[in-house]
Amino acid sequence: MSQGVVDAATLKRMLHDGGEIALLDVREEGVFAKGHMFLAAPVPLSQLEIRVPVLVPRRSTRIVVTDGGEGLAGRAAATLARYGYGDVSVLEGGLQAWIDAGHEVYTGVNVPSKAFGEYVERHDETPRMEAADVKARADRGDDMVILDSRPLAEYRKVSIPGAIDCPGAELAYRVHDLVKSDATLVVVNCGGRTRSIIGAQSLRNAGIPNRVVALKNGTMGWHLAGFPVDNGKDRMAPPPTEAGLRKARESAARVAGRFGVRFLDAAGLDAFLREEDARTVYLLDVRSPEEYASRHLRGSVSAPGGQLVQTTDTYVAVRNARLVLIDDHGVRATMTASWLMQMGWDEVYVLREAQAYGEWVSEPPAPEVLGLADVRCERISPQALAALSIEGASILDLDSKPRYRDGHIPGAWHGIRANLARNLARLPAGGGIVVTSADGVVAMLAAPEIAAITGGDVRVLEGGTQAWRAAGHPMEEGETRLTDDTDDVWVKVHDRTENRDQAMKDYLSWEVDLMTQIGRDDDAGFRRYPIAE
Repeated sequence: MSQGVVDAATLKRMLHDGGEIALLDVREEGVFAKGHMFLAAPVPLSQLEIRVPVLVPRRSTRIVVTDGGEGLAGRAAATLARYGYGDVSVLEGGLQAWIDAGHEVYTGVNVPSKAFGEYVERHDETPRMEAADVKARADRGDDMVILDSRPLAEYRKVSIPGAIDCPGAELAYRVHDLVKSDATLVVVNCGGRTRSIIGAQSLRNAGIPNRVVALKNGTMGWHLAGFPVDNGKDRMAPPPTEAGLRKARESAARVAGRFGVRFLDAAGLDAFLREEDARTVYLLDVRSPEEYASRHLRGSVSAPGGQLVQTTDTYVAVRNARLVLIDDHGVRATMTASWLMQMGWDEVYVLREAQAYGEWVSEPPAPEVLGLADVRCERISPQALAALSIEGASILDLDSKPRYRDGHIPGAWHGIRANLARNLARLPAGGGIVVTSADGVVAMLAAPEIAAITGGDVRVLEGGTQAWRAAGHPMEEGETRLTDDTDDVWVKVHDRTENRDQAMKDYLSWEVDLMTQIGRDDDAGFRRYPIAE
């Protein structure tokens, strides 16, 4: 078992030596977004036991933990070692040491994916169309279809009038039944830029005969141009017809040939799984979340293809791991594989005849949470808490600040698990503590820590705040009682309530400027493939 400290120069070499490595930044997401390394995956210490089993499934993986120099990395490394991760190091000096070594630091979240979108637009010359041009064509009734490449939940929040929801990897799979003819103009949009670009280029790579463009700056550009948006719509692209599926398969075959997509048979996957102690294997189901929920390969993770490309660092944290993509007809897996390969992932495979492999189940996977089974704590039901006179006691909510603001138990304080020692000092003196979180999991993990700090009575709300709400008990809104001013999450631009237009402009400029940053850095590893004749 190896634990130690590495300096910035050593970490730089490790990131480029071709071996498997996970670089984990354990600060809260909002702090991470203010500055981090290109290849760092955000894994807040507050949720380490929940996120790491999925992001770093192999216990012998080489891991380097980093922070802002405030000591979180050492705490995280100790936790990882306690649960069997045997090759964990801490970056000496944290992010500042990386900066002092002259290396690039990035703001925002999902930076590798966002930068990749800009790279694709630049090198593939993906055509784009201004919002005013698209609006004029829509008003004239031109032969045009607008496809929104985001997940349905994002589409429902805000969409362009008339747009049809068709998330990223679904585009080449479903588009053929959505166009009237080869003359139909296809416009692909997202919230900002990345999924518009990748979606439009996916259809171009697939070789559909239609003219395809990305809506410049997506729904943000549409809104900033002064055009109205829709809310709460449910226009979804239907599954392909038999004829549409035939065309989709032909498109996928063209993409597989052009990009050299590799396919894996059952024997090949079995061989990979026998080597899981030495090599990390991710089984990623790139179909829609609904299809995954209906039936999926046991041991696989739901990773819709468009989102896997858009937010890769939230699904896989081990560089140079093996990624095995799963779907039914192979179209979505092939399209997704082609993008991951261009992003710099060397070992990406599409599982052939995936639905004939292994055991397919309908029950949701039971998430592994490190140490949860060993937690011993007193619990209290929502009904008992509602009936209990807790005068002198405090309720501590460890959910995210935005969710706390949107609704929490009346009288509850908000805290951040990683900062418990100083947060608890802000609570009223005396009395016990009832701790809650969204579903109660973080609260259970935190309960022994709170007891060790306070030496007092600690109880966990069964089922968390979700159970309280579901039982019909009253909720309180607003940031009424905060114990911590740390930004624990990065708030999406569309969800912001103040200066939103300026935030949109700043965000779009940030995306474009990523091309300049990666030009000064050697960590991106993006690749160009020759255009097929």
